[in-house]
Amino acid sequence: MSEPATDWRPSERELARRRTRSRQRRHRIVVASIATVVVIGLLGAALLLSPGWPRVRATFLDWHHARESLPSITEGFWINVKMFLIAEPLILVAGLALALIRQARSAWLVPLRGLAIVYTDVVRGIPTLLLVFLFAFGMPALGLAGLPTSLFFWATTALVVSYSAYVAEVFRSGIESVHPSQLASAEALALSRAQTMRHVVVPQAVRRVVPPLLNDFVSLQKDTALVASVGLFDALYAAADYANYNFNYTPYLVAAVFFIAMTVPLARLCDVLARRLARRERAGAL
Repeated sequence: MSEPATDWRPSERELARRRTRSRQRRHRIVVASIATVVVIGLLGAALLLSPGWPRVRATFLDWHHARESLPSITEGFWINVKMFLIAEPLILVAGLALALIRQARSAWLVPLRGLAIVYTDVVRGIPTLLLVFLFAFGMPALGLAGLPTSLFFWATTALVVSYSAYVAEVFRSGIESVHPSQLASAEALALSRAQTMRHVVVPQAVRRVVPPLLNDFVSLQKDTALVASVGLFDALYAAADYANYNFNYTPYLVAAVFFIAMTVPLARLCDVLARRLARRERAGAL
């Protein structure tokens, strides 16, 4: 067995290629930096030189009102966070169950499959804000025994109902993206339909739909602000309450910063997972 060469040196042509690539990289960095500074400068100048800028600054960027409204908005934002953390696992379970029911082939499950199709079609056709109104004001009026009547409970339920229909379609697209040869192989191994779905199809489908699922949850995190429309004292309602009382809109920007601080990391996580999935697919790992 021959010893590996340790005195290898790049050729002059290879060194020339490296110098060219380095020079091109520096050129792109310089051009991108100049373009970014010019664009940001133009946007800033357009904003600061606009006729109404002093009024906007006074009504939207007042540090005193930002500081005064911060405690109530922070307390309200915790309601948004709790709602998101409770709704997310319930949506995953309900969405996956709906997708599996729609993929069922048993004759006994035909009624359930029909109900799942109607559920996803009807719920996706209703705006989420309207569902929040219907559940928050309509369901407590039924006086159902054993169920709470709090706005938090029914507003969270409305979000779960709305997003489970969308997530079910995401799961279904992932299940249908699994190649039919995988099903044929499972049948050749004498696996039942349920075993095939559990051990072969669903694991692959879930890996493929993680990025779009995270994208849906970014939207869910923002849509928790819809509950302010029914009087739940979340971050948006707290900001509106302070703004209406003090005639200053700075609390709206404070609430926006809270939502941005939570959604931007989730969005970057979506990008990282999408790139990782693309690399694994190119490498043939999936």
